[in-house]
Amino acid sequence: MSIEALKNALPEYAKDQKLNLGSLAIDPTLSAQQLAGTFIASALASRNAMVIREIVEEYAPKMTAEALNAAKAAASIMGMNNVYYRFTHLVGGDYKTLPAKLRMNIMARPGVEKVDFELWSLAVSAINGCGMCMESHEQVVRHGGLSAEQVQTAVRIASVVHAVAATLDGEAALA
Repeated sequence: MSIEALKNALPEYAKDQKLNLGSLAIDPTLSAQQLAGTFIASALASRNAMVIREIVEEYAPKMTAEALNAAKAAASIMGMNNVYYRFTHLVGGDYKTLPAKLRMNIMARPGVEKVDFELWSLAVSAINGCGMCMESHEQVVRHGGLSAEQVQTAVRIASVVHAVAATLDGEAALA
């Protein structure tokens, strides 16, 4: 089990991350597809090869090919959008009124239910720290019927996956 491999790779001082990773892996708040996609999109946003490999190994078999592609697409498109919209939000001025002129076609037809794609986009936006994107995606998923607890679970997954990646990167740098 690949979540177990990640837990085993973490140092003892990261015991809380081990416990959180284990409990989130079986969290019943999200559907199986939402849970798997949130883990995969968050892993890709973490940029840590081991985290990506182990989480994809764990969750990809539990998803359709279309859902897996959509989770990857959410991480990819948010990698671009989070930088752009964080800039326009923080700098303000005329930039907010200018058209983005960036292709974002995947958002219109992601290949899965819109609420799932938006949830994965929200998780990635939380990792990337784009307040404007987080607010936008949170509003869409709440209007799409997800509860505050479901949104919180997705962001908890994002935070733990990111922390696991940061810890493993730190340990690798010290080795």
